[in-house]
Amino acid sequence: MPRPPTWYVVVVAASAALRLRELAISRAHERATGGVPSAPSTYPLMVAAHVGLHTLPLLEVPPGRRPDWRWAAVLAGAVGLRAWCIRTLGRQWNVKALVPRDLVPVAKGPYRYIRHPNYVAVILEFLALPLVGGAGVSAGLLSVVNAYVLYDRIRAEEALLDESSAYRKVFAGKARFVPGVF
Repeated sequence: MPRPPTWYVVVVAASAALRLRELAISRAHERATGGVPSAPSTYPLMVAAHVGLHTLPLLEVPPGRRPDWRWAAVLAGAVGLRAWCIRTLGRQWNVKALVPRDLVPVAKGPYRYIRHPNYVAVILEFLALPLVGGAGVSAGLLSVVNAYVLYDRIRAEEALLDESSAYRKVFAGKARFVPGVF
């Protein structure tokens, strides 16, 4: 089987290392804040999708492939947005989307513009990480799985968040993903 270019292996490995670091941060936050999990039934599928994101494109990208710098820019922006989200939410951020019973809505940083900027970052990463190397099949298949997971997760998370009158007040009329849309 042909090996992907070294540059692409490095990009995917760096992304995987970031994910592992985020898992450690998330576990600390989960222990500190607790809360009710959003969509626990699709969490294993979400984990599988993220593992697939860091493995399947490596099987598809041919040797000698040059980077697509447009998708590299999208990937860099998505990683930056996700880091901004994590920093903004502080201890409330976690990968299981636990909603604390004593929720204090955060309406600063990227959350001042939309309700789910972290999910925007993840959607962009599911496209950009494979497409930086030209792995179009992986980008398409993994994005479909990610869309299924996020549909269930966002619906469940918003149901929990809407139990908080403070959340409803702060985020009334704010778009989910794109400012000024829906």
